[in-house]
Formats: sequence, structure tokens, C-alpha cells
Amino acid sequence: MGMPLELNTMIVTKGLERRLEDNLFTLVKEGYRLYPMDIPIEVKRSKDGEGTGIAVIQQIKWEDNQTILSYQLISLYSTN
Repeated sequence: MGMPLELNTMIVTKGLERRLEDNLFTLVKEGYRLYPMDIPIEVKRSKDGEGTGIAVIQQIKWEDNQTILSYQLISLYSTN
């Protein structure tokens, strides 16, 4: 039996990200997702919305049909 896997090229938060400290965040997404690591990628609040910044994913963890991302925001487009 196969495992469903989604490949993503941006982080879509839907406002569910959690700040750990300063510019470090964690985000839990449903399903198993694969993201590029150690390279800057865009962060958006919604898939079709404007970008909010640029981040570098530092860790990806899969468990219980969830993907847990740890990322560092390296650039913010706006202070709002």
C-alpha cells in the first residue's frame, strides 16, 4: 500500500504557525508533505494570497499523518 505524499514549494500557514522564539516558528500540517530544506522559500498566509516573507526550513518531522515544520523567518515583507 502506498503512502500519499505532497511536494510543496512554499509554506502556507493559514494563521496556524506558532512562534517558538524571535524568528523561529513551528507549523503542523495535515498529511505527509515534503519541502525543500536549507534554502529560502516563500511564506504565505493563504495559497492565493500575498507572500508575508521568506523562511528557511530547518526540520521536517512526519508522524500520525501530520507534517511538523520548524522554520526560521529570514525576511518579512511587512510589519503588519
